[in-house]
Amino acid sequence: MLFKKTIISTLISLLIIGSNSLIFSGVTYANDSTELEDLRALVQELDQKVKILDRKNEVAEEASVAKKKEAPVIKASEKGFSIESADGKNSIKLGGIIQYDYRSFDSGANDVRNRSDARAGSLDALTGFHDANDTWLARRLRPNIQGTLFGKYDYRFQEEFAGGSASVVDAYIDGRFDPAFKIRVGKYKPFVGLERLQTAADIKFIERSYVSNNILPNRDQGISVYGDILNSKLIYAFGINNGVVDGGNATTASEFDSDKEYTARLFATPFKDDISPLSGLGFGIAATYTDATAEKNLNFTDTTAADGTRNGLPSYVTNSQQTFFRYSSAAIADGKRLRVAPQAYYYNGPFGLIAEYAIVSQDVSLAGGGSPAGGGAGASSALSTAQTSILSGSNKKLDNSAWEVAATYLVTGEDSSFKGVKPKNDFDIDTGGWGAWELALRYSELSVDSDAFKNANGLLAAQTGADATPTLAQSYADPTFSAKKAKTWTAGVNWYLNSNAKIVLNYEQTSFDGGAGTGRAYNATTGASNGYNAATNKVKDREDERALFARFQVVF
Repeated sequence: MLFKKTIISTLISLLIIGSNSLIFSGVTYANDSTELEDLRALVQELDQKVKILDRKNEVAEEASVAKKKEAPVIKASEKGFSIESADGKNSIKLGGIIQYDYRSFDSGANDVRNRSDARAGSLDALTGFHDANDTWLARRLRPNIQGTLFGKYDYRFQEEFAGGSASVVDAYIDGRFDPAFKIRVGKYKPFVGLERLQTAADIKFIERSYVSNNILPNRDQGISVYGDILNSKLIYAFGINNGVVDGGNATTASEFDSDKEYTARLFATPFKDDISPLSGLGFGIAATYTDATAEKNLNFTDTTAADGTRNGLPSYVTNSQQTFFRYSSAAIADGKRLRVAPQAYYYNGPFGLIAEYAIVSQDVSLAGGGSPAGGGAGASSALSTAQTSILSGSNKKLDNSAWEVAATYLVTGEDSSFKGVKPKNDFDIDTGGWGAWELALRYSELSVDSDAFKNANGLLAAQTGADATPTLAQSYADPTFSAKKAKTWTAGVNWYLNSNAKIVLNYEQTSFDGGAGTGRAYNATTGASNGYNAATNKVKDREDERALFARFQVVF
C-alpha cells in the first residue's frame, strides 16, 4: 500500500512539473488548451486517489491499534503463568508452592504424656511418651489462583493438599480504592503477626516461631481495612473476624457463636527510601480482642462440627510441630481474650534481623462438660444445667507469652529483605554459578502462666493416680502431663538455587520446664508427693527435643 502510494505521488509530481513546463515554455500549439485541461483533470484524479489511500491507511492503523488493545497478553516466567488484558486491568495468574521435608529426631516426643496408650509409634512405658517420628513430609502443596478485575479488585484462592486432605488456605477479595484505603474480605491472614505476614516461601526457617505458631492467629474469616500513609512509611490495619484460638486457622464454615474478634496493627518504616543505615528499620505493634464463651459439653455429642476447638482453648506445639502443652478437659475459654504483639525488623545489606513478642490474656473457667443423662433431648433441663455448669469461683485470667529473635546473613553478598532473596548468580554447573547462601540463627521461647497449673482455689495440681486425668476440682492444666515452658535454639543454612528453588537445613534443640512428672499421689494437705515439689510447682522436665530438618522448596 505504501509503495503504491509513493508511485502515485511521484507521477503527480512529474505531471505537475510537466504542466508547468508547458505553461512557461512560450510555445503555443493549437490544441494546447485541451491538453492542459486533460492534464489538470488527471492530476486531480490522482490526488483524490492518494487521499483515499491515506484514509484507508489511517482506518487500517486505527483498527490495528484497537485490535492490539483487545488482545490478551499471555506471560510465562519465573513468577508464574498469567493471562491479562492489554490494558493490564484484568488478569488471572496460576502459581503455587511445593515444600517437601525430611525430619529426623535424635530425641523428642510427639505429644503430651499418656495421650493414648493405643497411639501408633514407640511408647516408653516408664515416661508415658510416644517418640517423635522420623518422616518424609509434604509440608505444603499449595496451588493458587490470583488476579485482578477492573484494575482495582484483587482476588486470591489457594488450596492445600498436604496433610492427607484438601482444605482452603486463602480465599479473599481486595478492593484497592487508594493506597491509603483498601478493604479485604474473606479468609486470610489477619494483619497481626509480623513473621506470619511473611509468605511461606520467604520465611527464613523451616517452621515459624512460637509467636506465630502458638499465640497469634494464623488465618481467620472476616473483613479488614488497611493501607499505607505518609508516603508508605506507616502501615495501618483494622479488622473484624470470627476469631480463632491461639495459633488457630479458621475453616470456611460459619462460626458456632456470635462473638467476634477485633484486630489492629500499626507498623512504621520511618527511614524508608532514605540513604541511611536505618532505611531497613521497621517496627510496630498489633493487638486482638474478643469476649468469647466456649461450649461446655466437651464430649461434642450435642454439637455440630462448626469448630474443632469449641472449648476455645489452644494446644501448644514445638517448632517441629510436636504438642507439648494441652489444657485439661475441664478448662474452657470463658470471657475476654486480649493479645498484644510488639514487633520489629532490620535489614542492612546482607544482614537481617527480626524480633517479635506476643502475650495473650485469656479468661478461663472449669466446667462440668458432658451430655445430660439419657442423651440430651429427653433429659430434664435441671440435670442438663447441672452437668454443663461452670464451677463457681473458677474463672481466672491466664497470661501466656512467647518471643523470638532471629538473625540471618547472606555470605554471598546479596541484600537481605523481608520478602525473600534473589541470587546474584543462579546455581548452574555449566556457568559456575552457585546461587545464594544464607546463615540463620534463632532463639524462641514460650511460657505458660503458672496459675494454669493450679486449681480454682489456687492450690497446685493434684494427681489421683499414675495415669489420672485432672478432675473438675483440680487444675486448668496438669504440669506432670504438659510442660510449662519450651525454649528452642534453631541454626540453619539456606541455599537459594534461584528465585524459585531453595534448599533448607535446620538443626533445633528444645528444652522444657515440667511436663514429665511421675504422676503419683499428691497430698493436698501437706503438699507432699514423690517426685513433685508443691512449693515450687516443679515436676520432672520433659526430655530435650533434638531434631534435624531438611526441605526442598519450589515456588512459582
